[in-house]
Amino acid sequence: MCDDICDLSAVQMAARLRRGDLTSESLMRACLGRIDVLDGKLRAFITVDADGGLAAAREADSRQRAGEDLPPLHGIPVAVKDVTATAGMRTTQGSVIFSENIPEKDATSVARLRAAGAIIIGKTNTPEFAFGAICTNRLCGPTATPWDLDRSSGGSSGGSAAAVASGMVPLAQGTDFGGSVRTPSSFCGTVGLRPVPGTIAEPERALAEARLATQGVIARSVEDGLMMLRAMAGPHPLDPVSRNIPNPPAPVASEGLRIAASPDLNGAFAINDDVRARFETACADVAERLAPVTCAAPDVTGGVEAFRTLRAAESWWKFKGLVETHEDKLTESYVWNVRQGASITAEEMLSAEAARARVLRNFMNFFDDHDILFMPAASVLPFRNDGGEVTDLGGKPTGSILDYLACTFLISLIGFPCLSLPAPMHGQALPFGLQMIAAPGREAVLWGAAQALEAQGFGYTRPPLLEYT
Repeated sequence: MCDDICDLSAVQMAARLRRGDLTSESLMRACLGRIDVLDGKLRAFITVDADGGLAAAREADSRQRAGEDLPPLHGIPVAVKDVTATAGMRTTQGSVIFSENIPEKDATSVARLRAAGAIIIGKTNTPEFAFGAICTNRLCGPTATPWDLDRSSGGSSGGSAAAVASGMVPLAQGTDFGGSVRTPSSFCGTVGLRPVPGTIAEPERALAEARLATQGVIARSVEDGLMMLRAMAGPHPLDPVSRNIPNPPAPVASEGLRIAASPDLNGAFAINDDVRARFETACADVAERLAPVTCAAPDVTGGVEAFRTLRAAESWWKFKGLVETHEDKLTESYVWNVRQGASITAEEMLSAEAARARVLRNFMNFFDDHDILFMPAASVLPFRNDGGEVTDLGGKPTGSILDYLACTFLISLIGFPCLSLPAPMHGQALPFGLQMIAAPGREAVLWGAAQALEAQGFGYTRPPLLEYT
């Protein structure tokens, strides 16, 4: 195994780089070395730009020797999910149709990462166009969790989560529509931050007012994740959703937190029995280490159906041309997902928007009496990569392959800030993420509570893979 430099936190790496007792080139070589050792097993990367990464690292070291002011992510290797455009670096979206696509321009978030000093080391694996429960496509995969090479890293930011959990990179960008940062973080034992939509401006979106999906961050600690999030955050005049969204505040410690917990939002969705048991244990740990926990949940009636309708309509509008033109080159799961929106009517769309408004208002009223809501970050534990889609929950067949994401997509529906935090293992063989949610504008309390729990045993644990490789 390569140097333990790879196991430093991103904040520690930044401090050592600034002091000059670590060079960006040596850090880049360490990360590339770990990729060489592990990625054949994990299949986390679609593209690795070793030459470009080393050249950028040497340039960063040269600027430091010249005495230039150093940006916050100076010299730190970062991975980007392969649905996000990177200038001069292959961006496939996990599809053979775009296997040779090389964008001329960075996405705004990537440009901001580079401006903050980050070095893009490569592009991480994703299901085709970020649709699917299993992180695989015809170019790469299936991506495995570092906790069990036979089991899934989760989707759709599974490559990013596996890369961070295994120490191939300290930080990775992801996207989250229905849980695509939080689910892989639960499966891989990382921290996954999903901010309020608009926090990370995306002027590239064709649907400028779309608010279901957003970019997010995968890291090994809340502090690391916030450092990256701040580098990506900020409004953009061509993204109306980003207007009036404040930059991420510093975490604050709070006394007397009012904590609520619900495994399934009063039966709104199903979860597996092993997840229910892990959630109950985690909530008992929260009550012991942070604050009392009350069993309570807002009313989400109609929310599941609303998300399905809105997601399907948006997906059909965006991708129907690809399905109609290239169906023979596309994966079955992707085609199924897109075709769900083909027959949705305007009345169904507006009814779904009305249901979303009711659920959002119910959540806002709920947070008048509570500071944080805890939920599972995934309704299943990491499943086998050779087992196909999730077809049952709690011992009952699922209605569709989306059902296992309801615990996360209901929060996407209303756009509240949330994160997945690794729960204590208690001798378990697989990680489990605790989802933490707060009202918009209360991020400082949310992140402060997450950091308080990290200090009490909730957080990243080095996977056994790194001990015997």
